[in-house]
Order: sequence, then structure tokens, then C-alpha cells
Amino acid sequence: MIFISYQKNNTIRLGLLVGQNLYDLNSLNSAIPDNMSAFLEAGDEAMKLAKQVENDLKINPNATVTIHDFETVAPVPNPTSCRDGYAFRQHVAAARRNRKVDMIAEFDQYPIFYFTNHNAIQGPGEIWCMPDHFQKLDFELEAAIVIGKKGRNIKAAEADSYIAGYMIMNDMSARTLQMEEMLLNLGPAKGKDFSTVIGPWLVTPDELESYKIACKPGHTGNAYNLEMKCWVNGVKVSEGNMGDMDWTFAEIIERCAYGVDIFPGDVIGSGTVGTGCFLELNGTGLLNDSNYKPQWLKPGDIVDMEITGLGYLSNTIRQVNTDFSILALKKIGESL
Repeated sequence: MIFISYQKNNTIRLGLLVGQNLYDLNSLNSAIPDNMSAFLEAGDEAMKLAKQVENDLKINPNATVTIHDFETVAPVPNPTSCRDGYAFRQHVAAARRNRKVDMIAEFDQYPIFYFTNHNAIQGPGEIWCMPDHFQKLDFELEAAIVIGKKGRNIKAAEADSYIAGYMIMNDMSARTLQMEEMLLNLGPAKGKDFSTVIGPWLVTPDELESYKIACKPGHTGNAYNLEMKCWVNGVKVSEGNMGDMDWTFAEIIERCAYGVDIFPGDVIGSGTVGTGCFLELNGTGLLNDSNYKPQWLKPGDIVDMEITGLGYLSNTIRQVNTDFSILALKKIGESL
């Protein structure tokens, strides 16, 4: 199934995409919650009811209940939390090579993640950034999952059953802020928490069965042959594949749920695919050509992302009209 959270008449509701038509689920079956958060909380029973609605609509499409003139928002508008992983070895190795440091051995020993701001989730449309964010503003091409049921101490072999669906993620990054704060061995924080984009849909795992492939040797969990692409102002800048994840989402869930509950509505990103951000692309370009001109996102830029089976996510970058700067608040002087 393909779920869309949409806004109409200043209300955000849960829709089901069947073919080219969007239907309001609650209007077709009042037992189905009318928003994504409540729907995920309702668990398997809500999924079964939605599947029955989908089956009925495939047999008898109903144009009279099709939703028109709506605005698509983040499929999970109010996540209970948002974590981001570090699953693609190619990205990590390239970023370290570009800094002329060795690949870190710990990458192959365990998956890691960080928490980002689940209240800064956005969907398709405009992304408003502060002036300091434009000090090396970057995109990050990723996939993401949303958790569909509560669990704790989940083994990787069972973890895929906790995934309600998959989405595209653009983990926006203000690199100057990120690099400054991480000098103190803490973060990322302010370099990341202004916008994390997910969308345009939430796609249930059964929709991706035909793309399933074996995960990397020595790993556990589902993997999918899904092409990942990103364009900036119509120019393709990034291309990879979700099947290149070295750590699976199942293994990331296993680590996330160790000694703690995960909840319906938790969002977990894959981390950046290889070539999936300007930071990596610029580093590689300068390593190969000292005259390479680095590129960063600017006001007015359009960032388009596509993952096979997960849709097409488009955002326009905007700048807030303000002179407020946290970089300008940095104190300069001798340490005590």
C-alpha cells in the first residue's frame, strides 16, 4: 500500500493512493484513524482494514470519493522520534579518503545512529533556511523507514517485521555549523536539526517484494534493489542504490531497540548513499582536480530526489529574511 498524508482545508489527513487516485481512508471506513500517527499506533488491525479498502478500490474505483486539490505533506508529519543511521560504507570511505584519513575499522563492527529533531520534519515543498545554514548548505540522499509496532531488545532476524513502510529522506545539513560543533566531539546537532525531509509517500514492504535481493555477506535482514537519484536544478548530481547498504535496517533496528522501547511512528534513516551529498562530491572533486569548484545549495535551488518504488520528492530552498546569526555569537579569545 502507498499512504499519503495530505492537507486540505487546514487539516492534515491520511490518504491511500490507488493507481492515480488518492482516497481519504477514514471517509471510506470510519474504523480507520484519520491521521498517520493514530493509524500507526493502531497497528496490524488498521493495516488490515486499509488493505481491504485498497482491494475494494482496485475492483471498483470510486471517482466520487477521490480527493482533489490537496497539498502533500510529510507522510509521517509528527514522528515519535527521528534517528539517522550510517549504513553505506562507500559514503563513509569516500568522505574519509577525501580528508586523507584511513577508513575507520569500527564501521564494519556495528551500526551507529544519531538522534535528530523529530519536530523539524518536513515534506515536499519549500524549505526555509536561516542565513547561517547557507554556509555550506547540503542535501543528503537517503532512504528511511517508519516503525509500525512497539518493541524492545529486538533481534535483527525479527526486526523487519517492525517496519511499517519506507520513504525517501533528505537529511539537510549546514556543514559549517556541523563541522564547528563536531570539533568538540559532540553532535551533529545544530548543523542538522533545522530540517529533515521525508516523503512523498509511505510505502509498505509488500509493495517492494519484487525488488528484494540478498543483503551483504555476514549481515541479516531485507535488502532491496532500489535506484536512488538526486538532481539539483535539473542536473543529476547523485546516483546510488539502496541495495548497497552495508548495514541493513534490521540491524540498525536491533541496535536502536537494545535496552529501550521503539514506538510506532519512530523514523529511522539509512544514512547517506555513496555520492549522496555535496560534502562527499566536493571532496572527491578537489582530490582529483585542485581547480574543482565546490558546489553548495543556494536560495532558489530545487532539489529533486527519486528512489525506485518510493516516489519523487521535490523541495525548493528558501532563505529567511533576517540578520540573526549564531555564528556571529561565537566568542573569540583565549581559553581559560
